[in-house]
Amino acid sequence: MTNNSDPRLQDESQVDTIKRVVDEVAHDAPTLAKIALEAMIRDHNPDLSGTADSAGRVGTRSGKVSELTAMARLKPGGAKRLKRIFALTKGNMDGAQRVSTLHDMRFVFFDDDTRILFATTYDGDWDAYINDFATKIPELMDLLFQNVEGWPGIDSPTVKDFIAGHQISASGWFVANPGVTVVDTRRLQRTEHALNEFLDAMSGRTDLDDRTAGALKKLTDEISRPEGVDY
Repeated sequence: MTNNSDPRLQDESQVDTIKRVVDEVAHDAPTLAKIALEAMIRDHNPDLSGTADSAGRVGTRSGKVSELTAMARLKPGGAKRLKRIFALTKGNMDGAQRVSTLHDMRFVFFDDDTRILFATTYDGDWDAYINDFATKIPELMDLLFQNVEGWPGIDSPTVKDFIAGHQISASGWFVANPGVTVVDTRRLQRTEHALNEFLDAMSGRTDLDDRTAGALKKLTDEISRPEGVDY
């Protein structure tokens, strides 16, 4: 964080800059609130640092991960039909695994079941994500969203306009691992399974040279080291 507009601030340290900006934005906030705000904008682990970029046509992107939040009015009986579908599947949408950029999606009913909130997190650009839905799970999309007033159908040339017209970009948003995509997660899971099998096979070996044994111990120690949390 730098300030190039006022020459009197050229020698201002980053900590001082943060404190000054926080005071400008939240001068009337309690001291503890200011401290919390300062912590939010200090430098963080680059692997965990998010961004506030555009996801494309609509929505916000943090690192490689984007969000989509939309609200729409339901057709009469639409909530009842959707609830039956969700009850049948126990809320499980595993069929959506075919969309390899999809992290999660949620359906929430409100206003006495007359409206629905659809929220999802995905990797990459908005247009590419909607295309994925249209090509990989079109039947599921139409099954669910045909209960929404005005839904043109996932194959309609106006479907993107319809979705964008109901979408609201997030003003504030947190992503725990903004640099990790769904594909990365699946690769890391495969790596973990293979690594566990390797370590199991190597455990108890007494015929290893000192260098190999030392490297194996270091690897095992790093993997077993617990991640610090602030609970």
